[in-house]
Amino acid sequence: MEDNIIICRCEDLTLADIRNSIKKGFHNPQEIKRLTRCGMGPCQGSTCRELLLKEVAVASGKSIGELEMTTFRPPTKPIKAKSILMEGDQDEE
Repeated sequence: MEDNIIICRCEDLTLADIRNSIKKGFHNPQEIKRLTRCGMGPCQGSTCRELLLKEVAVASGKSIGELEMTTFRPPTKPIKAKSILMEGDQDEE
């Protein structure tokens, strides 16, 4: 893949950004995530997490299954406080 390919759309990170982190000695996906913010955007890595893991696997000679998965927060949907207090449906007005 070419270095200018966008890996993380939320944080506007390219493959070159990830590869540069690996060249600097970072080989743990969680470290690279903290350094670059790859996977910290609104989608929480739904597209870039696997791409990051793949690139680290290639660089380290390990399989993706051997790598530590990065942490993420599930997407959330805002709800009205009234819904919590009344234990009602989130879509009720």
